[in-house]
Amino acid sequence: MTVVDPSRDEDATRICPVCQEPFAPWGHQRYCRSACRAKAWRRRHQPAAPVVVVPPSRPRRPFTVYECEACGTRAVGAQHCEGCGSFMRRVGLGGSCPHCDEPVSVTDLFDEEVMPEVLN
Repeated sequence: MTVVDPSRDEDATRICPVCQEPFAPWGHQRYCRSACRAKAWRRRHQPAAPVVVVPPSRPRRPFTVYECEACGTRAVGAQHCEGCGSFMRRVGLGGSCPHCDEPVSVTDLFDEEVMPEVLN
């Protein structure tokens, strides 16, 4: 028994490259219907998508507030306590208060967390 290559057999069914439906081609027909042919032409001739430029990431440590669990002191950007030398836990994003120069986090300023996935 001989296997016939469907691309050389005019009576064989083809698969439409657009909608993936089988169809019986007429002559050298490549698509099942004119709508699929038009869709394929639009796909080939559409303008290139604009290149998305992702800005480089910035480290979070310089504007992250840390707090020592042993002595309760806070620091911005430093993960080790100057007083007791222990490792401090992260409170959240923040900085120094413009009035008293104490480290304050954004979560301290609001009653509830505004954006938990960004702040933590």
